[in-house]
Amino acid sequence: MVQLPPQPDCCELCLRGVAKLTRHHLIPKRLHRKKRFQKLYERDDMITRTLWVCRPCHNAIHKACSEFELGLNFNTRDKLVELEELRTFVEWLKDKSDGFVPKSSR
Repeated sequence: MVQLPPQPDCCELCLRGVAKLTRHHLIPKRLHRKKRFQKLYERDDMITRTLWVCRPCHNAIHKACSEFELGLNFNTRDKLVELEELRTFVEWLKDKSDGFVPKSSR
């Protein structure tokens, strides 16, 4: 059985101690059945390669680029923070209180 990484005490991007974290799959689950991704990654790696992030950071990740781009090019924490839009958001968010939730930009 595949062992998932345990949930940390804080968001792995903004480092705030948020009570409820979400699991971000660095290789989006929607891509796990695609032959291209099956050739690139082992099944267990696709399942376990995750980050625990707060909801605002999770939303920012998916706003920054498509799931295909995330899975192919931004599939580690270090690669994610190379996205300028995401890095700027995380820098802005990290000094906010743990309970702070930004207003939606929609």
